[in-house]
Amino acid sequence: MAGWRGSRGGGDAASSEDRIASSQTVRLGKVKPQALGHRTIFCNDRDANLHTKFKANSVSTTKYDIFTFLPKGLFEQFRRVANLYFLMISILSCTPVSPVSPITNVIPLTLVLLVSLIKEAWEDWKRFQNDLSINNSTVEVLHDWSWVPTPWKQLQVGDIIRVNQDGFFPADLIFLASTNPDGVCYVETANLDGETNLKIRKAPERTWDFVSPNKVSEFKGEVQCEQPNNSLYTFTGNLIINKQILPLSPNQLLLRGCSLRNTEYIVGAVVFTGHETKVMMNSMKIPSKRSTLEKKLDKLILALFSVLFCMSLLGSIGSGIFINRKYYYLRFDRSMAQFDPDSRFVVAILTFFTHITLYSPIIPISLYVSVEMIKFIQSTQFINNDLRMYDAESNTPALARTSNLNEELGQVEYIFSDKTGTLTRNLMEFFKCSIGGEVYGTGVSEIETGMAQRTGVKFDAQKQSSATHEKGFNFDDARLIGGAWRNEPNPDSCKEFFRCLAICHTVLPEGDESPERIRYQAASPDEAALVVAAKNFGFFFFRRTPTMIFIRESHADKMGKVQDVPYEILNALEFNSTRKRQSVVCRYPDGRLVLYCKGADTVIYERLADGNPDLKRMSREHLEQFGASGLRTLCLAYKNLKPDVYESWNEKYIHAKSALRDREKKLDEVAELIEKDLNLIGCTAIEDKLQEGVPACIETLSRAGIKIWVLTGDKMETAINIAYACRLINNGMKQFVISSETEAVREVEDKGDQIELARYMKEMVKNELKSCHDEAEKYLHMDSGPKLALIIDGKCLMYALDPSLRGMLLNFSLNCTAVVCCRVSPLQKAQVTSLVKKGANRITLSIGDGANDVSMIQAAHVGVGISGQEGMQAVMASDFSIAQFRFLTDLLLVHGRWSYHRICKVVTYFFYKNLTFTLTQFWFTFETGFSGQRFYDDWLQSLYNVIFTALPVIIIGLFDKDVSAVLSKKYPELYKEGVRNAFFKWRVVYTWAFFAVYQSLILYYFVVASSKRAINSSGKLFGLWDVSTMAFTCVIVTVNLRLLMMSNTVTRWHHISVGGSILFWFIFVFIYSGVPLPNKEQQNIYFVIYVLMSTFYFYLTLILVPVAALFCDFVYMGVQRWFFPYDYQIIQEIHRHEDDTSRIGLLEVGQSQLSPDEARSYAVMQLPGQKSRHTGFAFDSPGYESFFASQAGVCVPQKAWDVARRASMRSKPKTPRTPRTPRTPQRN
Repeated sequence: MAGWRGSRGGGDAASSEDRIASSQTVRLGKVKPQALGHRTIFCNDRDANLHTKFKANSVSTTKYDIFTFLPKGLFEQFRRVANLYFLMISILSCTPVSPVSPITNVIPLTLVLLVSLIKEAWEDWKRFQNDLSINNSTVEVLHDWSWVPTPWKQLQVGDIIRVNQDGFFPADLIFLASTNPDGVCYVETANLDGETNLKIRKAPERTWDFVSPNKVSEFKGEVQCEQPNNSLYTFTGNLIINKQILPLSPNQLLLRGCSLRNTEYIVGAVVFTGHETKVMMNSMKIPSKRSTLEKKLDKLILALFSVLFCMSLLGSIGSGIFINRKYYYLRFDRSMAQFDPDSRFVVAILTFFTHITLYSPIIPISLYVSVEMIKFIQSTQFINNDLRMYDAESNTPALARTSNLNEELGQVEYIFSDKTGTLTRNLMEFFKCSIGGEVYGTGVSEIETGMAQRTGVKFDAQKQSSATHEKGFNFDDARLIGGAWRNEPNPDSCKEFFRCLAICHTVLPEGDESPERIRYQAASPDEAALVVAAKNFGFFFFRRTPTMIFIRESHADKMGKVQDVPYEILNALEFNSTRKRQSVVCRYPDGRLVLYCKGADTVIYERLADGNPDLKRMSREHLEQFGASGLRTLCLAYKNLKPDVYESWNEKYIHAKSALRDREKKLDEVAELIEKDLNLIGCTAIEDKLQEGVPACIETLSRAGIKIWVLTGDKMETAINIAYACRLINNGMKQFVISSETEAVREVEDKGDQIELARYMKEMVKNELKSCHDEAEKYLHMDSGPKLALIIDGKCLMYALDPSLRGMLLNFSLNCTAVVCCRVSPLQKAQVTSLVKKGANRITLSIGDGANDVSMIQAAHVGVGISGQEGMQAVMASDFSIAQFRFLTDLLLVHGRWSYHRICKVVTYFFYKNLTFTLTQFWFTFETGFSGQRFYDDWLQSLYNVIFTALPVIIIGLFDKDVSAVLSKKYPELYKEGVRNAFFKWRVVYTWAFFAVYQSLILYYFVVASSKRAINSSGKLFGLWDVSTMAFTCVIVTVNLRLLMMSNTVTRWHHISVGGSILFWFIFVFIYSGVPLPNKEQQNIYFVIYVLMSTFYFYLTLILVPVAALFCDFVYMGVQRWFFPYDYQIIQEIHRHEDDTSRIGLLEVGQSQLSPDEARSYAVMQLPGQKSRHTGFAFDSPGYESFFASQAGVCVPQKAWDVARRASMRSKPKTPRTPRTPRTPQRN
């Protein structure tokens, strides 16, 4: 037990406000009280850690256990208001006041709940089995001086473990040692954030030799670190070994779920286990979004309940008035309170509940099931399998990660888009640069080409013929290539420029150490492009250790000389969104100390030394020139350090790095001390080309009535030119620019008074907004005024979002066709999105590809993630993911529009058919003295929604198509009907309600009136159950035929569903009324259908009554189509002679190219690891796979909160997959 007992050596350290350490009187291994702000862990000593009672390493992702399943499961189901309503009705039906058998309401509700609970149980059982498999995975733990395979669930905090190559880390570990001689390991974090770039982790130098079990068994150490939290990218702690304090940072933390790459094995100490690991603490369920139509559906249900209440109230009042002793022949029984003439008030109260039960079908229990099923199939089968939204280059299909928002895609009015990686490709290429005030690079960017087309300037087509081109480098200027820079007037500046590119970065080299075969793993495409540029300029970065960088320099000292130069990296001040810069302190082989810094021009210029005004001025002009060309810019600077100054600063740096509280803040403060008085070297310009089809997509979406706002962190000039290139803005627009880059603002900034600056900026923004708004009003009142565009930068936006100015900004921006926000932070992106979403109550969509877009994506009604070059954070937070911006056209104009049309039809049809059915019962009440006598048999009433009218409405929700996909994109103006919510307005609901009332009157009174003189084959008059069965048959035929009348597309599935529903009714009634059952209630309609069908009256009524009921609808539809047509009806008339050859279901798959199974398999191949938030099936709990989907053979993705379970799966050998290249999909 040597390994677990650990050590009892002594250790001490100085305590301070920032560092919590052991005192000299406390021996390592002794248990100390845990401080609130940190935890103390004794490595290799289980006995010492037992007193703290750290959590076990077993994890559970199940929602229920054997005792909580039934109560918790039922609680989840009855959180739905509709289910609670049906429960109330079921309870009422079990009371004496109910006119119907309890089976009428109890059976449908029980079926729905049973199906939902079985699905929940099945999914939870699968998760339990998965948890069992994960918890029993093994890892090697140090035990008795050797490595012993141990289940993950038995790991404890403080254990020393060994993880082999390609294995997953079973807990959060402190990295102690690896088989690599330099104490580093390579980690893949794809299971956490989707990034496939390898991350480098570095062990403390003091523990590099803890590789063998004998050596690590002697390890004596204590870890003091932060308490468990969910921040994946921060960690603060200290490792104390023999009185020596070693600061711990995220570079020494290996997170559970990450996998080890390119390293034989590592040794680590467990710090966080089980549900206290960072990945498990991040496994929170993302709040589910609800569509606007779904919220309006709640209002419709409320309206139906109000109708139900009014009908029941009217019936109860009528009952109280009607009951009277003069109707002695009705034999009122005083023993029954509901029929006591002397207690009319009690009669009215009891009859009210009777009518509530009687009219309960007005709110259909199958509505939610049907709508959710339709949405689920739309998502998994239509959106996910559309080859038109499949990107062959990245082998990425579109992916609906939730089915809740399908119809919301058809009502979007505002799109908020990131620029980099969303409108552009995020494939960065080094394009131009400025060194010592001289511009290098003669290429012409896409944006410059677009500007030339607008202004009529012609470029020389041969201008870029000599450009040197490789991935990340597209530079055309012989003055810097092949050592020619030595002949430039500023060779020393060039040398410093290239060394800064080659040294100041966090890039990892992979593969052979040759320029042709080396690969670079970079945190961003920009960094990789800069290192590739340095390589092409003769400064080849080929090797990195934790403390050294090796550069193969060509022509540095003299032409033709190539030498490998090692640079010692003393400190790395990392980039973050606050600093907007990155620095390294390095030592040359000759002992020279240099700080290299690169970052945004705004932060670099603030930290430059006095002097060289011409260089600063010229470089700023070059930056503006590059920005106008749509290029991304960075400034480079350096500073020579004196040894004594550096040593003094380094002590402060080490002190800040060892702090347990506010470490990041203190590191930033220390960095400010050395990142000043810099010498400007020059600036870089990187081109990020537009994605394919972006201009055409934006133009199409604009025609559809969608307004597009671009929210970017780039400079104003760059953003404006990108907007021009995308056709978002043009010269015909009136552009309003609100910028902080003015001379007046600079003068106030130079004074250094921040309070005065804030006051001035707020007043300036207020005046600018008022001026713009007043000027815009003039253009808006012109008959043919220009479209408006607003361009505003981040500083001005910060003040414009102030509560006192927010309304003015909103009113003005809503009148603009396009808005471009530059230099904005991720928080400002979310604020702008929320401003329009909540302030204007418009449907919004946000689209982005990076982690900085997550807040914006989650703030909008619909979030779309681009699966691009910046990892999968945006995709994981999104509702839908696509590979290219141009696929928005199909997602919105085709799938969104169709989904909106279909769901609107489904909901309004449900409303119509249930109101029609319930009103026939209501009219019957007037002839029964409001007594609550039922008109229909219990089973007929129960199965009306569940069986006889269920399938056709699902078919119309899946296959109805007003115009084809091609026409939807050819006429994008059709989309405006969804923006106006033309198909689910109250006017539409009232129209359906009118026809429901009309048809119910026809169906009831025509059948009742005609049956008064009708006789059966025995010469007897028809009784109640003969008439009600006849009326029910007419209702079934009428509502099903009405569905065919409202269908734009009638397929074989429509015929099968409608015909099958009517046929099934006859089959059911033949069996139900023909076979004697031990059921007293069944005696009412025994043999009724046979008697009815033996008469001519039945067939005549079955033909005439539905025709009479539907005649008014037919006339209305004709008049509406001819004189008040919808836009889509006009397009239908224009193209009425054209056949729609596209397939229904799997969209646009070539008839002779791919089978449906091949198309589906191909489309879902290599989907992103994190796919679906929840299935969207009826009564589904977020985060669970759909039982019905798996039964149907549909590939169901993992859920968002399930990232913890996936991350913990043991690794499997990877086999290369060669996808079959599809032929071009058939388009029509």
